[in-house]
Amino acid sequence: MGIQAIIVDTAGTTTDFSFIKEVLFQYSAEALPTFLQEHHNDFTVAALLQDVRRISNQNNADLAQITSLLLEWIEHDNKATPLKTLQGLIWQQGYLKGDYQGHIFADAATALQQWQQQGKRLYSYSSSSADAQELLFRYSEQGDLSNLFYGHFDTNLGQKKTVQAYKNILNTISLWPRQVLFVSDDLEELNAAAEAGIQTLQMVRKDGLFTGKHSVHNSFDTIKL
Repeated sequence: MGIQAIIVDTAGTTTDFSFIKEVLFQYSAEALPTFLQEHHNDFTVAALLQDVRRISNQNNADLAQITSLLLEWIEHDNKATPLKTLQGLIWQQGYLKGDYQGHIFADAATALQQWQQQGKRLYSYSSSSADAQELLFRYSEQGDLSNLFYGHFDTNLGQKKTVQAYKNILNTISLWPRQVLFVSDDLEELNAAAEAGIQTLQMVRKDGLFTGKHSVHNSFDTIKL
């Protein structure tokens, strides 16, 4: 039956990593203290802060201590799910205010549109929250691409370099592994997906990226399904 679904990574694949690091991460770091001061009693935010305390084994940490820890996590690109969810909430404010637009490579936008027209089911998978991914594609410089996707996966299904995460995705979308293609720049992610039986393709947009036993492309323009 061929490829029925395509899962795309964001940073380094559909999105320039410099946008994630220099725009989104920087924005969340600058806005985090005020955001937590204003929203720490909101149900969702309060639950996320409790998750941070639990993960860090700092059950009695006050808001100032938690804020300091989260800023450190942002600096070191910690993949902790509560941090990524909080960042998504902060980024939503930035998108809605028009402080920035989501960066999507033009070749990625074109390919995604063509694949959707061909009847492929499109998903994204990122360490960022599913909501943050939806915002990235909705408010992109290439226009609103959010309607192209069936859904977005995040670390609630597992960390991206673990085989089980891809098995969980397969269970969620109810397709055989050979019917699914995963496109990413990260070799360890691709290795994990391949071990789960998923077809893989590595997007190499910069020199020095580690490559392995995966089909390599420098642009979505050259991908032929």
